[in-house]
Amino acid sequence: MAMFRRSRKPAPPLHRKQQEIAQQEAQLRQQVESLQRLVAQSQAPAPNKPPARKAEPKPPNNFAEKRFHVSIAMEAPQLLDPDENRRRPRALRKERRQGQIVFLILLAALALAVMWLVSHLHP
Repeated sequence: MAMFRRSRKPAPPLHRKQQEIAQQEAQLRQQVESLQRLVAQSQAPAPNKPPARKAEPKPPNNFAEKRFHVSIAMEAPQLLDPDENRRRPRALRKERRQGQIVFLILLAALALAVMWLVSHLHP
């Protein structure tokens, strides 16, 4: 039987790209390991440093807390009053209709103003 040999062609671009990526990956792993060692060394306690003081908890600021609750209560009263029955908001047909009427009146006034301007400014 004949043995198959690989041709001596240069490596295809995909193979070269894979090799470059593998080299970059190896370099990045070395950098990560060195940075991890650096972090581990920096986390070791220094013998001449005094121990860090723990921050003392401050008493809660009641004034700011009350203001916060007031602002929530003004925006959404249902958030602070869970016992209130959950009803569907009422339909706003009347308000919507009034808004449409006001819009149409303003639109007509605008049309009249444009017509007047065109008639008086036209030579």
